[in-house]
Amino acid sequence: MASTPTACVVDYEPAGELKIGQVGIANLRVRTLDVGKLGAEMRDRVARAPKLFARAAVVVDFGGLPGTPDVAIARALLDALRDAGVLPVALAYGSSDNEQLAVQLGLPLLAKFRAQYEPMGSEAPVGAASAAKPMPKELAAEAAPTKASTAPAKPAGGEPGLVQTAPVRSGQQVYAENRDLTVVTSVGAGAEVIADGSIHIYGALRGRALAGAQGNGKARIFCREFHAELVAVAGHYKVLEDIPMELRGKAVQIWLDKDQLNIAALD
Repeated sequence: MASTPTACVVDYEPAGELKIGQVGIANLRVRTLDVGKLGAEMRDRVARAPKLFARAAVVVDFGGLPGTPDVAIARALLDALRDAGVLPVALAYGSSDNEQLAVQLGLPLLAKFRAQYEPMGSEAPVGAASAAKPMPKELAAEAAPTKASTAPAKPAGGEPGLVQTAPVRSGQQVYAENRDLTVVTSVGAGAEVIADGSIHIYGALRGRALAGAQGNGKARIFCREFHAELVAVAGHYKVLEDIPMELRGKAVQIWLDKDQLNIAALD
């Protein structure tokens, strides 16, 4: 008796779903290739703000150096960063030598990552005020959207501002592309609000606020009650530990002046 053929069942469902979205990654732009000093600086950042930097994903950017380091020095730097408490995950796109270095290190290149927080015009001097540090995207995109543009952000008046009426809760991110962002209520701890223009928060700011995300140094941040984990304008940032106690819980404005981030109480 002939047996009945068994039907072949094909499973077309993928085992994993891949999506490309906005990811907050710190960008470390190396200006002096001193492995010990770079490791110590990162260790200090992690110690001062562990909730932001501990085990943070970091892209290493050698674009500020006159040449690409050799693989041995690059490996030593990656090891020093891991020892400091962060996780190097990629190199920033640069020259063909940099591309070859990424292959030797077994790391990817993020081709459009640097453009988002590249300074507009000339580079800031190495000795710029320590009160305002180059963003670690250094949380761009520490936190920031990965959709980058080499052009300056459009003026806020070019499009209506984005108005967020619901509270921004922990783990949520709101991004106002090429415009201002107004949050009618509050931004919770662990939440993130980002705008290419200015940010206005009419309640408490307990999470992160990043204005001028595409390099607009004229952007500002305003909030009614200041408890922010991190604030940044055009890539220059401060964490809560850097903020004077007398400003915490107050209505403040935050702006950039000659590469220094300023925070002052509103009258």
